[in-house]
Amino acid sequence: MNKLRRSKNKVIAGVCGGLAKYINPDIDPVAVRAATVVLSICIPIIPIIYLVLALVIPDEKDYRY
Repeated sequence: MNKLRRSKNKVIAGVCGGLAKYINPDIDPVAVRAATVVLSICIPIIPIIYLVLALVIPDEKDYRY
């Protein structure tokens, strides 16, 4: 089963990379990052949600697979 983790492929906190890997491993994290930026401009609460996710989602390197 796929678990949601922050990715090692990170630009800021790894949330978008982890979401891309969780949704579908074939999705490019850059596309998720771009969608996050666009949504952040349109919906002002998205950056707050991103910060909460960065604090709540465990880091990928903290777990053994």
